[in-house]
Order: sequence, then C-alpha cells, then structure tokens
Amino acid sequence: MSRNAILEDLHAVRRKILADCEGDTATYLREAHERLAVSGRPISHRPQRPIRQPEPVIPPDTATEAVAAAPLDQ
Repeated sequence: MSRNAILEDLHAVRRKILADCEGDTATYLREAHERLAVSGRPISHRPQRPIRQPEPVIPPDTATEAVAAAPLDQ
C-alpha cells in the first residue's frame, strides 16, 4: 500500500483529539460547541432542506392514463 503523508497526519490528529477526550466523541463535540459559542463568531442557523424525491413513473397503460385521455364531452 502506498504511503500518504497527509492521511497519516490526519489520523495522528484524530488520535490526539480522541486521547484528549478519553475516546469520547460526545465530549469532544460538546467542548467544541462551547468553544464556538464563546468565540463570538456568527453562527448560521438555517433550516435543513428536505431531500427531493423523484416523481414516480407511472406506466402509460394504467387506468389513470385512460381517464386522462378520455374526451371531455362523453
């Protein structure tokens, strides 16, 4: 396997962060949130956008197609 120095550095930083929090990621995230809150930097609170679902594909030989294609004067 080839050596990737950047990836190795990232893994080392991750190990140090986890060691500082005794392996508890919830503690790290809580502390990071507290540091961000006291930093005075603006934080954007935008609503999450919904995931768009594709329109269902209806085969043309269904009953709804027959009703839609029927003449209106009948």
